[in-house]
Amino acid sequence: MNSIQVQILGSGTSTGVPQIGCTCPVCTSTDIHDKRLRCSSLVTIGNTRILIDCGPDFREQMLHLPFAPIDAVLITHEHYDHVGGLDDLRPFCKFAPIPIFCDKRSCDSIKARMPYCFKEGKLYPGVPQLSLHEISAFRPFRVKDVEIMPFEVIHGNIPILGFRINQLGYITDMSTLSDMSFNTLHGIDTLILNALRIQPHHSHQNIDEAIVAAQRIDARQTFFVHMSHQAGLHKELNDKLPDNIRLAYDGQVIDVSDEVRQKAFNLNSFQ
Repeated sequence: MNSIQVQILGSGTSTGVPQIGCTCPVCTSTDIHDKRLRCSSLVTIGNTRILIDCGPDFREQMLHLPFAPIDAVLITHEHYDHVGGLDDLRPFCKFAPIPIFCDKRSCDSIKARMPYCFKEGKLYPGVPQLSLHEISAFRPFRVKDVEIMPFEVIHGNIPILGFRINQLGYITDMSTLSDMSFNTLHGIDTLILNALRIQPHHSHQNIDEAIVAAQRIDARQTFFVHMSHQAGLHKELNDKLPDNIRLAYDGQVIDVSDEVRQKAFNLNSFQ
């Protein structure tokens, strides 16, 4: 099994941090860990690179990284902060057309938002070469030789997707998770999980709820993402978290162990 590296491209919520017009201690902080672009991650397994979500900060996030193929994009859901950068995939299409994997609602939304990429006949020169692939929760699929299990996450009152990739679990914009989805994450090494702010929110976990979910999943290491300025200063909040739970930060590279923890996960059990 190839080892996995995850680079956090953005650890922030939909407004980013600093938030425009805000002068709070987080938004005016000089600590680079308090600068949070919109939430996205780049997963590398051997020679396969998979982008999870492609928000409006994607261009900025990729400018200082090596220019190399992106083999697939996984979309958790269709909200703008998770898909607003899809047009900026254009330079990467020089390597090959890029497959986008998402559920039906996200597929329909992307087609409506970017009709110039998916209309029949000859496309306008220069548009990104993208192909939409509809997926659904608990039905595994492959990107090259990498097995991926999507599972259902509830975001307020809408179902969206999380992903298990070998020993990595990735969840964003979660408010609740079913027992079946918790079981899908059994035995993972590393968990990326949303934790919006200290106060409760109607469609996102707050910090305390994220801690409870992380402890139930019980990964070796958990990193919180999708944080607003109301989550507080990086250093102050990090110091209050359990030892195996940390705040992620933009640019962070996380190594995922390929050692199987507890019992092995069987993708075929959901087929």
